[in-house]
Amino acid sequence: MNRAPLKRSRILHMAMMGSSDPSGEAEGSEEKPFLMRALQIALVVSLYWVTSISMVFLNKYLLDSPSLRLDTPIFVTFYQCLVTALLCKGLSTLAACCPGSVDFPSLRLDLRVARSVLPLSVVFIGMITFNNLCLKYVGVAFYNVGRSLTTVFNVLLSYLLLKQTTSFYALLTCGIIIGGFWLGVDQEGEEGTLSWVGTLFGVLASLCVSLNAIYTKKVLPAVDGSIWRLTFYNNANACVLFLPLLLLLGELQTLHNFVHLGSAHFWGMMTLSGLFGFAIGYVTGLQIKFTSPLTHNVSGTAKACAQTVLAVLYYEETKSILWWTSNMMVLGGSSAYTWVRGWEMKKVPEEPSPKEDEKSPLGV
Repeated sequence: MNRAPLKRSRILHMAMMGSSDPSGEAEGSEEKPFLMRALQIALVVSLYWVTSISMVFLNKYLLDSPSLRLDTPIFVTFYQCLVTALLCKGLSTLAACCPGSVDFPSLRLDLRVARSVLPLSVVFIGMITFNNLCLKYVGVAFYNVGRSLTTVFNVLLSYLLLKQTTSFYALLTCGIIIGGFWLGVDQEGEEGTLSWVGTLFGVLASLCVSLNAIYTKKVLPAVDGSIWRLTFYNNANACVLFLPLLLLLGELQTLHNFVHLGSAHFWGMMTLSGLFGFAIGYVTGLQIKFTSPLTHNVSGTAKACAQTVLAVLYYEETKSILWWTSNMMVLGGSSAYTWVRGWEMKKVPEEPSPKEDEKSPLGV
Protein backbone atom coordinates (compact mmCIF):
# COMPACT_ATOMS: atom_id res chain seq x y z
CA MET A 1 0.00 0.00 0.00
CA ASN A 2 1.47 3.36 -1.02
CA ARG A 3 1.79 6.05 1.59
CA ALA A 4 0.27 9.46 1.01
CA PRO A 5 2.73 12.37 0.76
CA LEU A 6 3.67 13.84 4.11
CA LYS A 7 2.39 17.26 5.10
CA ARG A 8 4.90 19.92 6.12
CA SER A 9 3.60 19.89 9.69
CA ARG A 10 4.29 16.15 9.92
CA ILE A 11 7.78 16.55 8.46
CA LEU A 12 8.54 19.25 11.05
CA HIS A 13 7.07 16.98 13.71
CA MET A 14 9.52 14.25 12.66
CA ALA A 15 12.48 16.64 12.82
CA MET A 16 11.66 17.89 16.31
CA MET A 17 10.32 14.75 17.96
CA GLY A 18 11.96 11.84 16.15
CA SER A 19 8.92 10.06 14.78
CA SER A 20 9.87 7.53 12.13
CA ASP A 21 6.24 7.03 11.11
CA PRO A 22 4.31 10.22 11.57
CA SER A 23 1.28 8.98 9.66
CA GLY A 24 0.88 6.08 12.03
CA GLU A 25 1.30 8.33 15.01
CA ALA A 26 -1.24 10.77 13.61
CA GLU A 27 -3.73 7.94 13.13
CA GLY A 28 -3.10 6.86 16.71
CA SER A 29 -3.76 10.36 17.99
CA GLU A 30 -7.02 10.53 15.98
CA GLU A 31 -8.24 7.43 17.78
CA LYS A 32 -7.95 9.15 21.16
CA PRO A 33 -11.13 10.62 22.65
CA PHE A 34 -11.70 14.29 21.87
CA LEU A 35 -11.60 15.26 25.54
CA MET A 36 -8.22 13.55 26.01
CA ARG A 37 -6.73 15.24 22.95
CA ALA A 38 -8.10 18.63 24.04
CA LEU A 39 -6.63 18.16 27.51
CA GLN A 40 -3.23 17.20 26.07
CA ILE A 41 -3.20 20.26 23.80
CA ALA A 42 -4.24 22.56 26.65
CA LEU A 43 -1.47 21.19 28.90
CA VAL A 44 1.22 21.48 26.20
CA VAL A 45 0.20 25.02 25.24
CA SER A 46 0.10 26.01 28.92
CA LEU A 47 3.58 24.53 29.40
CA TYR A 48 4.87 26.56 26.44
CA TRP A 49 3.32 29.76 27.78
CA VAL A 50 4.60 29.27 31.33
CA THR A 51 8.12 28.40 30.16
CA SER A 52 8.39 31.28 27.68
CA ILE A 53 6.90 33.97 29.93
CA SER A 54 8.89 32.81 32.97
CA MET A 55 12.11 32.89 30.95
CA VAL A 56 11.50 36.51 29.90
CA PHE A 57 10.74 37.74 33.42
CA LEU A 58 13.68 35.80 34.90
CA ASN A 59 16.07 37.21 32.29
CA LYS A 60 14.78 40.72 33.01
CA TYR A 61 15.56 40.15 36.69
CA LEU A 62 19.11 38.96 35.96
CA LEU A 63 19.82 41.70 33.42
CA ASP A 64 18.25 44.77 34.99
CA SER A 65 17.18 44.15 38.57
CA PRO A 66 17.75 47.12 40.96
CA SER A 67 18.27 44.66 43.81
CA LEU A 68 20.79 42.54 41.90
CA ARG A 69 22.67 45.34 40.10
CA LEU A 70 24.51 42.97 37.77
CA ASP A 71 25.80 44.72 34.65
CA THR A 72 27.16 41.69 32.77
CA PRO A 73 24.68 40.85 29.97
CA ILE A 74 27.31 38.94 27.96
CA PHE A 75 28.20 36.74 30.95
CA VAL A 76 24.52 35.99 31.59
CA THR A 77 24.14 34.91 27.96
CA PHE A 78 27.39 32.90 28.10
CA TYR A 79 26.23 31.04 31.21
CA GLN A 80 22.87 30.19 29.61
CA CYS A 81 24.70 28.73 26.60
CA LEU A 82 26.98 26.74 28.90
CA VAL A 83 24.01 25.24 30.77
CA THR A 84 22.30 24.31 27.50
CA ALA A 85 25.44 22.65 26.08
CA LEU A 86 25.97 20.66 29.30
CA LEU A 87 22.32 19.59 29.36
CA CYS A 88 22.54 18.36 25.76
CA LYS A 89 25.67 16.37 26.55
CA GLY A 90 24.16 15.03 29.77
CA LEU A 91 21.00 13.82 28.05
CA SER A 92 23.08 12.24 25.29
CA THR A 93 25.11 10.33 27.89
CA LEU A 94 21.93 9.32 29.73
CA ALA A 95 20.38 8.07 26.49
CA ALA A 96 23.48 5.94 25.84
CA CYS A 97 23.37 4.50 29.37
CA CYS A 98 19.60 3.96 29.44
CA PRO A 99 18.50 3.12 25.90
CA GLY A 100 14.74 3.05 25.54
CA SER A 101 14.02 5.25 28.53
CA VAL A 102 15.55 8.45 27.10
CA ASP A 103 15.52 9.21 23.38
CA PHE A 104 18.25 11.71 22.51
CA PRO A 105 20.84 11.71 19.70
CA SER A 106 24.42 10.78 20.48
CA LEU A 107 26.72 13.81 20.76
CA ARG A 108 30.44 13.90 20.19
CA LEU A 109 32.32 17.15 19.70
CA ASP A 110 33.76 17.00 16.18
CA LEU A 111 35.92 20.00 15.31
CA ARG A 112 35.14 19.69 11.60
CA VAL A 113 31.42 19.85 12.30
CA ALA A 114 31.97 22.71 14.75
CA ARG A 115 33.75 24.67 11.99
CA SER A 116 30.90 23.94 9.56
CA VAL A 117 28.37 25.25 12.07
CA LEU A 118 30.52 28.28 13.02
CA PRO A 119 28.94 30.82 10.59
CA LEU A 120 25.50 29.96 11.94
CA SER A 121 26.85 30.12 15.50
CA VAL A 122 27.94 33.72 14.91
CA VAL A 123 24.37 34.59 13.87
CA PHE A 124 23.05 32.59 16.84
CA ILE A 125 25.28 34.57 19.21
CA GLY A 126 23.97 37.81 17.74
CA MET A 127 20.39 36.61 18.15
CA ILE A 128 20.57 35.64 21.82
CA THR A 129 22.89 38.52 22.78
CA PHE A 130 20.77 41.22 21.13
CA ASN A 131 17.65 39.64 22.62
CA ASN A 132 19.10 39.93 26.11
CA LEU A 133 20.48 43.42 25.50
CA CYS A 134 17.08 44.56 24.24
CA LEU A 135 15.43 43.14 27.37
CA LYS A 136 18.04 44.87 29.54
CA TYR A 137 17.26 48.34 28.19
CA VAL A 138 13.50 48.16 27.54
CA GLY A 139 10.62 47.09 29.74
CA VAL A 140 9.02 43.66 29.45
CA ALA A 141 5.79 45.36 28.30
CA PHE A 142 7.56 46.94 25.28
CA TYR A 143 9.79 43.90 24.65
CA ASN A 144 7.49 42.28 22.08
CA VAL A 145 7.00 45.50 20.12
CA GLY A 146 10.75 46.17 20.21
CA ARG A 147 11.40 42.77 18.59
CA SER A 148 8.35 42.76 16.33
CA LEU A 149 10.15 43.22 12.99
CA THR A 150 11.16 39.56 12.66
CA THR A 151 8.33 38.86 10.21
CA VAL A 152 9.30 41.91 8.13
CA PHE A 153 12.94 40.77 7.99
CA ASN A 154 11.78 37.25 7.05
CA VAL A 155 10.03 38.67 3.99
CA LEU A 156 12.91 41.00 3.09
CA LEU A 157 15.69 38.42 3.50
CA SER A 158 13.70 35.72 1.72
CA TYR A 159 13.61 38.01 -1.31
CA LEU A 160 17.23 39.21 -1.08
CA LEU A 161 18.87 35.87 -0.24
CA LEU A 162 16.45 33.24 -1.54
CA LYS A 163 14.76 35.22 -4.33
CA GLN A 164 11.34 34.29 -2.92
CA THR A 165 8.53 36.74 -3.63
CA THR A 166 5.73 37.59 -1.20
CA SER A 167 2.05 38.12 -1.95
CA PHE A 168 0.34 41.49 -1.68
CA TYR A 169 -1.72 40.40 1.33
CA ALA A 170 1.37 39.22 3.19
CA LEU A 171 3.09 42.54 2.44
CA LEU A 172 0.01 44.34 3.73
CA THR A 173 0.28 42.52 7.07
CA CYS A 174 3.96 43.52 7.23
CA GLY A 175 2.89 47.14 6.75
CA ILE A 176 0.57 46.79 9.76
CA ILE A 177 3.43 45.41 11.85
CA ILE A 178 5.76 48.26 10.84
CA GLY A 179 3.03 50.80 11.64
CA GLY A 180 2.50 49.22 15.06
CA PHE A 181 6.24 49.25 15.71
CA TRP A 182 6.61 52.96 14.94
CA LEU A 183 3.49 53.85 16.91
CA GLY A 184 4.87 51.89 19.87
CA VAL A 185 8.20 53.70 19.64
CA ASP A 186 6.38 57.03 19.46
CA GLN A 187 4.23 56.24 22.51
CA GLU A 188 7.23 55.03 24.55
CA GLY A 189 8.85 58.38 23.73
CA GLU A 190 5.72 60.26 24.76
CA GLU A 191 5.75 58.48 28.13
CA GLY A 192 9.45 59.13 28.62
CA THR A 193 10.34 55.42 28.81
CA LEU A 194 11.84 54.98 25.34
CA SER A 195 15.34 53.57 25.10
CA TRP A 196 16.75 54.07 21.60
CA VAL A 197 19.62 51.72 22.47
CA GLY A 198 17.21 49.01 23.57
CA THR A 199 15.06 49.56 20.46
CA LEU A 200 18.12 49.26 18.22
CA PHE A 201 19.09 46.00 19.93
CA GLY A 202 15.50 44.80 19.37
CA VAL A 203 15.74 45.52 15.65
CA LEU A 204 19.12 43.75 15.44
CA ALA A 205 17.67 40.80 17.38
CA SER A 206 14.81 40.58 14.86
CA LEU A 207 17.31 40.62 11.98
CA CYS A 208 19.38 37.85 13.58
CA VAL A 209 16.28 35.70 14.25
CA SER A 210 15.46 35.86 10.54
CA LEU A 211 19.04 35.11 9.48
CA ASN A 212 19.18 32.24 11.98
CA ALA A 213 16.08 30.63 10.45
CA ILE A 214 17.50 30.91 6.92
CA TYR A 215 21.00 29.62 7.69
CA THR A 216 19.75 26.84 9.95
CA LYS A 217 18.31 25.11 6.88
CA LYS A 218 21.70 25.30 5.17
CA VAL A 219 23.69 24.00 8.14
CA LEU A 220 21.37 21.15 9.22
CA PRO A 221 22.93 18.61 6.80
CA ALA A 222 26.28 19.06 8.61
CA VAL A 223 24.67 17.67 11.79
CA ASP A 224 22.69 14.92 10.02
CA GLY A 225 19.50 16.99 10.17
CA SER A 226 19.42 16.84 13.96
CA ILE A 227 18.01 19.91 15.72
CA TRP A 228 19.50 18.81 19.04
CA ARG A 229 22.99 18.28 17.58
CA LEU A 230 22.76 21.74 16.06
CA THR A 231 21.69 23.13 19.45
CA PHE A 232 24.70 21.47 21.07
CA TYR A 233 27.22 22.77 18.52
CA ASN A 234 25.71 26.26 18.46
CA ASN A 235 25.92 26.60 22.23
CA ALA A 236 29.38 24.98 22.45
CA ASN A 237 30.71 27.36 19.78
CA ALA A 238 29.02 30.28 21.56
CA CYS A 239 30.74 29.43 24.85
CA VAL A 240 34.13 29.62 23.15
CA LEU A 241 33.36 32.80 21.19
CA PHE A 242 31.98 34.59 24.24
CA LEU A 243 35.25 34.24 26.20
CA PRO A 244 37.21 36.97 24.36
CA LEU A 245 34.13 39.23 24.53
CA LEU A 246 34.02 38.80 28.31
CA LEU A 247 37.66 39.89 28.50
CA LEU A 248 37.37 42.78 26.04
CA LEU A 249 34.25 44.23 27.68
CA GLY A 250 35.66 43.87 31.19
CA GLU A 251 32.74 41.77 32.41
CA LEU A 252 35.00 39.28 34.20
CA GLN A 253 36.34 42.13 36.34
CA THR A 254 32.80 43.37 36.96
CA LEU A 255 31.78 39.86 37.95
CA HIS A 256 34.78 39.59 40.29
CA ASN A 257 33.57 42.71 42.14
CA PHE A 258 29.93 41.58 42.21
CA VAL A 259 28.64 41.53 45.80
CA HIS A 260 26.38 38.49 45.25
CA LEU A 261 29.01 36.37 43.50
CA GLY A 262 29.03 33.81 46.32
CA SER A 263 25.25 33.75 46.69
CA ALA A 264 23.53 30.40 46.13
CA HIS A 265 20.35 32.29 45.21
CA PHE A 266 22.14 34.16 42.41
CA TRP A 267 23.65 31.02 40.88
CA GLY A 268 20.35 29.21 41.29
CA MET A 269 18.58 31.93 39.29
CA MET A 270 21.35 31.86 36.67
CA THR A 271 21.09 28.09 36.31
CA LEU A 272 17.30 28.24 36.19
CA SER A 273 17.51 30.75 33.32
CA GLY A 274 19.76 28.30 31.47
CA LEU A 275 17.25 25.50 32.10
CA PHE A 276 14.47 27.66 30.71
CA GLY A 277 16.61 28.43 27.67
CA PHE A 278 16.99 24.71 27.00
CA ALA A 279 13.37 23.91 27.85
CA ILE A 280 11.90 26.46 25.45
CA GLY A 281 13.29 24.48 22.50
CA TYR A 282 11.75 21.28 23.82
CA VAL A 283 8.31 22.71 24.63
CA THR A 284 8.24 24.44 21.24
CA GLY A 285 8.69 21.03 19.62
CA LEU A 286 5.99 19.59 21.87
CA GLN A 287 3.53 22.32 20.94
CA ILE A 288 4.16 21.76 17.22
CA LYS A 289 3.79 18.00 17.73
CA PHE A 290 0.39 18.23 19.43
CA THR A 291 -0.96 21.09 17.28
CA SER A 292 0.70 22.34 14.08
CA PRO A 293 3.28 24.95 13.02
CA LEU A 294 0.44 27.36 12.18
CA THR A 295 -1.22 26.89 15.57
CA HIS A 296 2.17 27.29 17.24
CA ASN A 297 2.57 30.72 15.64
CA VAL A 298 -0.93 31.74 16.74
CA SER A 299 -0.19 30.49 20.26
CA GLY A 300 3.06 32.49 20.30
CA THR A 301 1.16 35.65 19.32
CA ALA A 302 -1.45 35.10 22.04
CA LYS A 303 1.33 34.41 24.53
CA ALA A 304 2.98 37.71 23.62
CA CYS A 305 -0.30 39.50 24.32
CA ALA A 306 -0.66 37.80 27.71
CA GLN A 307 2.98 38.57 28.53
CA THR A 308 2.46 42.27 27.78
CA VAL A 309 -0.63 42.46 30.00
CA LEU A 310 1.16 40.62 32.82
CA ALA A 311 4.16 42.97 32.56
CA VAL A 312 1.95 46.07 32.79
CA LEU A 313 0.17 44.65 35.85
CA TYR A 314 3.31 43.33 37.55
CA TYR A 315 5.33 46.53 37.16
CA GLU A 316 2.22 48.66 37.88
CA GLU A 317 2.56 50.68 34.68
CA THR A 318 -0.07 52.95 33.12
CA LYS A 319 -0.26 52.93 29.33
CA SER A 320 -2.18 55.13 26.89
CA ILE A 321 -4.81 53.92 24.43
CA LEU A 322 -2.41 54.56 21.52
CA TRP A 323 0.26 52.45 23.26
CA TRP A 324 -2.17 49.54 23.49
CA THR A 325 -3.17 50.19 19.88
CA SER A 326 0.45 49.76 18.79
CA ASN A 327 0.57 46.39 20.53
CA MET A 328 -2.69 45.29 18.92
CA MET A 329 -1.37 46.36 15.50
CA VAL A 330 1.82 44.32 15.97
CA LEU A 331 0.00 41.26 17.30
CA GLY A 332 -2.84 41.58 14.78
CA GLY A 333 -0.41 42.01 11.88
CA SER A 334 1.62 38.98 13.01
CA SER A 335 -1.53 36.85 13.33
CA ALA A 336 -2.77 38.00 9.93
CA TYR A 337 0.59 37.17 8.32
CA THR A 338 0.47 33.67 9.86
CA TRP A 339 -3.06 33.16 8.55
CA VAL A 340 -2.21 34.47 5.07
CA ARG A 341 0.88 32.27 4.77
CA GLY A 342 -1.06 29.23 5.99
CA TRP A 343 -3.81 29.92 3.44
CA GLU A 344 -1.23 30.31 0.65
CA MET A 345 0.59 27.10 1.59
CA LYS A 346 -2.66 25.13 1.30
CA LYS A 347 -2.77 26.06 -2.38
CA VAL A 348 0.78 24.76 -2.97
CA PRO A 349 1.16 21.01 -3.75
CA GLU A 350 2.52 19.04 -0.80
CA GLU A 351 6.24 18.23 -0.83
CA PRO A 352 7.15 14.57 -1.38
CA SER A 353 8.05 12.40 1.57
CA PRO A 354 11.76 12.50 2.50
CA LYS A 355 13.77 9.37 1.91
CA GLU A 356 14.08 6.93 4.77
CA ASP A 357 17.85 7.46 5.07
CA GLU A 358 17.36 11.23 5.36
CA LYS A 359 15.37 10.98 8.57
CA SER A 360 17.09 11.84 11.82
CA PRO A 361 15.36 10.74 15.04
CA LEU A 362 15.36 13.44 17.69
CA GLY A 363 13.60 14.27 20.93
CA VAL A 364 13.71 13.59 24.65
